[in-house]
Amino acid sequence: QVQFVESGGGLVQPGGSLRLSCAASGSILEPYGIAWFRQAPGKGREGVSCFENNDDSTHYRDSVKGRFTISRDTAKNTMYLQMNSLKPEDTAVYYCATVLFCGRAVLTGTVAASEYRGWGPGTQVTVSS
Repeated sequence: QVQFVESGGGLVQPGGSLRLSCAASGSILEPYGIAWFRQAPGKGREGVSCFENNDDSTHYRDSVKGRFTISRDTAKNTMYLQMNSLKPEDTAVYYCATVLFCGRAVLTGTVAASEYRGWGPGTQVTVSS
């Protein structure tokens, strides 16, 4: 069972950028897919972006399309989330987890943490002037 440790969060002004990292305890090629999730205070956990290992396809929540980019470094067993043009509504704790499918269940609405595996402690992203 792959476990993740997220890092790279911080305080950034609106319009700024951050790159998050998600280091895995094992091979990131083993899971069907790996997704980035986030949870803002008082809100449910939602999928932000997803990477499918079978075809290297990437998928995004509508609200982050064109601003966020998911990528991976298989040599380092690390996933990344490049976040540009950040908005205050992007403020949240960001997490990684393995997924069985990068579909609407992951990238729309909210998810139950119990449905996915490998959660790390998360990394806080705060977008504020």
